[in-house]
Amino acid sequence: MKTIIVGGGIMGLSTARALKKLGHEVVLIEQGALPNPLGTSVDQHRLIRYPYGAQRGYTRMVRHAYHAWKRLWHDLKMTLYAETGTLVLSGAGDDWAKACAAILTEEEIEHLPFDAATVLGRWPMLSGEGLQDAFYCPSGGVLFAEAIVAALSSHLRERGVTLLTQKKVVAVDPEMGRVTLADKTVLQADHVLVTAGPWTAQLLPGLAPVSRSSRQVVVYLQPPADLGASWYAAPMLLEIGQGQNSGQGFYLVPPRITRDGMRTGLKIGDHTFGPTADPGIDRDATQDEIDAILAKARHRIADLDQYRVSQAKTCFYDVEADEKFQFRQIGPRGYAFCGTSGHGFKFGPVVGEVIADALAGKASVEETARWLAGEADADHIISVPAAASESSG
Repeated sequence: MKTIIVGGGIMGLSTARALKKLGHEVVLIEQGALPNPLGTSVDQHRLIRYPYGAQRGYTRMVRHAYHAWKRLWHDLKMTLYAETGTLVLSGAGDDWAKACAAILTEEEIEHLPFDAATVLGRWPMLSGEGLQDAFYCPSGGVLFAEAIVAALSSHLRERGVTLLTQKKVVAVDPEMGRVTLADKTVLQADHVLVTAGPWTAQLLPGLAPVSRSSRQVVVYLQPPADLGASWYAAPMLLEIGQGQNSGQGFYLVPPRITRDGMRTGLKIGDHTFGPTADPGIDRDATQDEIDAILAKARHRIADLDQYRVSQAKTCFYDVEADEKFQFRQIGPRGYAFCGTSGHGFKFGPVVGEVIADALAGKASVEETARWLAGEADADHIISVPAAASESSG
């Protein structure tokens, strides 16, 4: 069985790995380099954490994701992850932290309720302005995204997966299992899987309603020298607010030191969806965009004016309005995975495993799609490898 995968982000690479393990011939096509600096999967870091508001399905999926990452670390013979813990905050009129805590309690996931005094006592670089609800999870941490994509790409090459880089796909034929490259080369396979992130709708216009390209900006900050050590010991911070499009809240990624001694930055971003734009052009963040991100965090980071903006980046999400992942069969030989909406990276390896099972006929596409959409009642109808063992290397 031969599968062509279009897109070399975490989803495409993870599915290529899982299909290769099942004995498939795999060709993965990436329009840029691997890692592609324009890709959604490529930045210093991405987060994995249990708190998901009232989205029970994704809270449960995080447990499976942790096991899948362990299996990947075993294959790579390295761990590209640092535990930070997770601090969840909500201000007046925002019930997101309460919704998270309720689900975590029901799912028996450890978390500790904090009041404002406890938060400020532990992390004095924060402000307690308007703080209403808070809790801390010992779990959660930083996935070193760019390093993961690079290591996984090398691993796949060593295992015999064909990686075609700097090759732009201009057409996908899901009926015949064909893709056409910009140089007019036509490739044929039993299956074609599109995992092109914010470029999905350009290749498959019918998926535009569930795969919108959303321009996002993240800002890296240089803290005052006397706070550097405090930030290196800080947890990730989620103050996301009620609903994806409420305009409230931000997230914060603390700096860490990677396994090879590199230092990652203190990053803040806005989880609200941005404007639709072409992910291949206009990648420079504007001062207005930077200022908007800083304004989101000003009430929570004490003396923010003493911090220096060291870098600002644009990233393009592939968004679905309800943040539900979309796995679709689009023809006899065509499939697509899209709509990851900025929260997909943490699930990369487990997504790859369950999609590979569906393409191999070991699970139905419909059941797989329900599970990936975060439908908690689908847990009993899909077999997820992560559930089999607490230890995977």
